[in-house]
Amino acid sequence: MDYDKIKEKLEILADAAKYDVSCSSSGGNRKNTNKGLGDSSASGICHTYTEDGRCVSLLKILLTNFCIYDCAYCVTRKSNDIQRAAFTVEEVVDLTINFYRRNYIEGLFLSSGIFKNADYTMERLVRVAKKLRLEHNFNGYIHLKSIPGASDEIMREAGLYADRLSMNLEIPTESGLKLLAPDKNHQDMIKPMRFVKNELIQYKEEKKKFKSTPKFAPAGQSTQVIVGATQENDFQIIQVADHFYNNFNLKRVYYSGYVPVSNDARLPAIGVQVPLVRENRLYQADWLMRFYGFKANEILEKNNPFLDLEVDPKMGWALRNITQFPVIIQNAPLEMILRVPGIGVKSAHKIVHARRFQNLTMEHLKKIGVSLNRAKYFISVSNENTHLKFLNALNLKEIILSDMKSKFEKPFDNQLSLLNDTTFLR
Repeated sequence: MDYDKIKEKLEILADAAKYDVSCSSSGGNRKNTNKGLGDSSASGICHTYTEDGRCVSLLKILLTNFCIYDCAYCVTRKSNDIQRAAFTVEEVVDLTINFYRRNYIEGLFLSSGIFKNADYTMERLVRVAKKLRLEHNFNGYIHLKSIPGASDEIMREAGLYADRLSMNLEIPTESGLKLLAPDKNHQDMIKPMRFVKNELIQYKEEKKKFKSTPKFAPAGQSTQVIVGATQENDFQIIQVADHFYNNFNLKRVYYSGYVPVSNDARLPAIGVQVPLVRENRLYQADWLMRFYGFKANEILEKNNPFLDLEVDPKMGWALRNITQFPVIIQNAPLEMILRVPGIGVKSAHKIVHARRFQNLTMEHLKKIGVSLNRAKYFISVSNENTHLKFLNALNLKEIILSDMKSKFEKPFDNQLSLLNDTTFLR
């Protein structure tokens, strides 16, 4: 093996893969029962997280950055004058095994530019996974990026060897995709997603009858949308995500702030700031739909199509629905406690459990883990809450923001305090 050549390819194809953020290993549970290599149910050279919060490392690369498409938003588009490279199937397999044995990684995230056609490309991705599983007894996590337009037969085989499959929608709306990638259409992307959904249901039912039924993509499927490349508003993006969660049983929708890579009049200019705060707000809205019981049309409406960048979406909902507050902590249903800003899912369940034994005070809530700098304006507890006097104040948002800034800005600069305040939705 020419190690210098492999190293050069790795630098090119790992760099090209960095724009794809949908590499979570949440849900992987492939156990090492055949004395092989790896165990995706254990700990996880990109970092991602398992469903129970553990950090894992994945070899994240493209099979090739050659591509037959000319998507304006993509760095590997065929018209872009960049250095091209391609791994062979055997090279990817060898890299994965050698990196695993050196304890660099726990799994593989493999995507690819599309060369020749969809089936030709997807077949090579599947061959990598198949060789790792059958020839090397590799039980580590494998995430394959599905290729738009791939046949059902190849997608079925992919699901038998990969832990997760993902198909990127790329641009949230069909009109936006046609503007920037006229050779593509959402139907080619949706077809394999629908097939994987149906196969997941079928294999799950068969597993109930026959224990020997093999696993099919046990970590499910996900997708990714690019934010800020086209003119879609947050309402449209959230509606798209909600549609795919409800109709395709997706594990995750990932939101990727557009990184300008092209001097194209249809796109933001190179040097324009990546919309990181907007991306973060979309993730928070996504969590509201997945874990907090919010409907998509509660988070935003057509006449209010963008998320507030100053406060998280749950706080935004609370400020628009002041009549729903204060929430009486001692007897309010769990569903309403989950809607209080500053109260996370775990804290809400702890509250419901603890109030059976005592009347809860602010001090109790603080010990439980509630973020009182937000929650105190929206709750009623057994002892006096003087902050409720601000509930109907016209400047309540400014009062809350001032309180939050006093907590976060002193030890950090503005950017760090922003991330500290918005990364974890409560």
